[in-house]
Amino acid sequence: MIFALDIGTRSVVGIILKETDGQYQVEDMVIKEHEERAMLDGQIHDVLAVAKVIIDIKKILEERHGPLTRVCVAAAGRSLKTEKGKITISIKGKPLLTHEDVAYLELAAVQQAQTTLAEKSSIEKSHHYYCVGYSVTRYEIEGEEIGNLIDQQGDEASVEVIATFLPRLVVESLLAALQRAHLEMEALTLEPIAALNVLIPPTMRRLNIALVDIGAGTSDIAITDLGTVIAYGMVPMAGDEITEAISDAYLLDFPLAEQAKRDLHTKETITITDVLGFETEVLREQMITTISDAIDRLADAISKEILRLNNHQPPKAVMLVGGGSLTPELPKRLAQKLHLPENRVAIRGIDAIQKLHIDREEMKHRPELVTPIGIAIAAKQTPIQYVTVHVNGQPIRLFDMKQLTIGDALLAVGIQLHKLYGKPGLACVVTLNGQTITIPGTYGEPPLIMKNGERATFDTPITNGDDIVVEKGRDGKQATVHLRDLLESLPTKQVTINGQRYTIEPVILRNGQHVSLDTVLCDRDDIVVHMPETIEQLLQATKNEHLIQQLEPFTFILNEKKITFPEWSGTIYRNGIECQRYATFEDGDTIVVHKQNERTIAQIAEAKQLKLYYSMPIIFHGETLTLTKQIGAFYRDGVELSDNDTVQHGDVLQFYEKKMEPFIFQDIFQYVEVAIPHGASTTFTLLKNGEPTTFYEPLAPGDQLEIVWDKKN
Repeated sequence: MIFALDIGTRSVVGIILKETDGQYQVEDMVIKEHEERAMLDGQIHDVLAVAKVIIDIKKILEERHGPLTRVCVAAAGRSLKTEKGKITISIKGKPLLTHEDVAYLELAAVQQAQTTLAEKSSIEKSHHYYCVGYSVTRYEIEGEEIGNLIDQQGDEASVEVIATFLPRLVVESLLAALQRAHLEMEALTLEPIAALNVLIPPTMRRLNIALVDIGAGTSDIAITDLGTVIAYGMVPMAGDEITEAISDAYLLDFPLAEQAKRDLHTKETITITDVLGFETEVLREQMITTISDAIDRLADAISKEILRLNNHQPPKAVMLVGGGSLTPELPKRLAQKLHLPENRVAIRGIDAIQKLHIDREEMKHRPELVTPIGIAIAAKQTPIQYVTVHVNGQPIRLFDMKQLTIGDALLAVGIQLHKLYGKPGLACVVTLNGQTITIPGTYGEPPLIMKNGERATFDTPITNGDDIVVEKGRDGKQATVHLRDLLESLPTKQVTINGQRYTIEPVILRNGQHVSLDTVLCDRDDIVVHMPETIEQLLQATKNEHLIQQLEPFTFILNEKKITFPEWSGTIYRNGIECQRYATFEDGDTIVVHKQNERTIAQIAEAKQLKLYYSMPIIFHGETLTLTKQIGAFYRDGVELSDNDTVQHGDVLQFYEKKMEPFIFQDIFQYVEVAIPHGASTTFTLLKNGEPTTFYEPLAPGDQLEIVWDKKN
């Protein structure tokens, strides 16, 4: 026979279960409520009061079945703490990852979760928790998810886990209550695990299912997915919320309100007597409408916690157990809030437990009995016991919920796993052409782990009494690297520039000093390796900067404004083909640079459409003459320039316009020589278009001019 106790917030359930050839038979059951608030959120607050209830149940069952000395119990699931942990390490240059490396990473991630848990709690310390299990949720290489890390290589590896912890205080107070009732703990399980084991076998845990155990004061939630339990949670709201709503609405004493709530499940008309003594009959639908807000609050709280635990996604289905699951319309409203079909939220009774035989028909559909029966079965099938081992001479007591390993023992003793591996040797950090390069030292060695005098690993199983010795691994060595280790072969190139042959070699500088390839590098060295790549860099390397200047667009300053003529710049020919200064060159190339041509003031004026002269044709004694007058002038450094003066790249010029004066008769004497004809006197007459005129007469284009001399007397 199996004796099990389900110690809840409102009541304690004692059950006798008989096992025969793997089949279970419910022999007896006793339910007794607490006389005072001895339990709060699954934690025993009054050991004496809880022990008294246990003793009463034990006596009743002993009268029917004989002495009871050993009992199966469960720690409240709401006491579980679920935390995620992630660890990332550099594996650059390291050989293939081994099983031992992966085990170390997983345990380090669990320890990270334990540290996070300690940071969140100002009362509980991380070493006050048992790690009762963990699941790997993600392996990563270079930030990309991967199925398995074993035999992988890369720069960076990560492991993310979800770990579950149980406060030691919960177990210790449970043991104290049992000892006062003269009972020995035969086996221990966890309430969510108990319900899960009998309702959701491992084959179903690949499905995303939420199991909700709705009791009196709290609603416990467990979420399965990907073949494991991924999260536990608790809502401090359950059946009492509905009882209090009935009590407030109908002025009922709490026990009478509790009875009315239970009648809702079986009766269409509920008879109640309020605190004033008036008896009333209330229709079931009317009472449900009255307490609708309370039902909504409960459904809302449970649905929000399910979504929080399930990464804000509704699960595929929800199973409800516990007495509070019988709350009217609760499954329907939960389905609405989770956006699930109504048939995906269901109340499950003990009739859903496989290999269980029940003689009493009225017990089959009672969801509040799932957890106590699950405790009896799960505690027998997967009992939790204590294991004591020694780590470096220190005794450690472990909570044996699974196959324990040396890694579990190290976590329990508080050894920081990342300090067990030898530190990597100091890296050498150098800069190569502006890029920082880290040359790592050799990797530190893994720790030496011995179990009972023999070599072991993190995932070596342990049993009661094992002696474990752990020594830190040796540190790695500092990095040593030669310059040639960083550089590939350095070729030379032969080129011809404007008829002269050059040999081009790369220049290697360390901290500004020329060095050879055999130089041993030191930390923080600045290495510059320069090999010309473009024709412009080639001209610089061969000290032909003057040719580069010739390639610049022809530019000068005119009246404080920059003027550029790209078409007047010099040109480059590579192997006879014109190219740009940014073009690359190859070994054996012939480079020819044609310089800029000098430009005259006349060319500048024409290009800028600036007029230097004004011209006009006239006819003098039958011959056509063109009169020209300057109307603009260029100056450089204050000196006026002539039309044929040259302008250099970068010159600073000024241009000034002159006032345009009309041509007059006397201007022709700049273009012709006038002599007194033979036999003529010194007097003469000026004619313009046959009419007498003066020296100062303005001229127009095409005017006919003459000088008529008088004859001598």
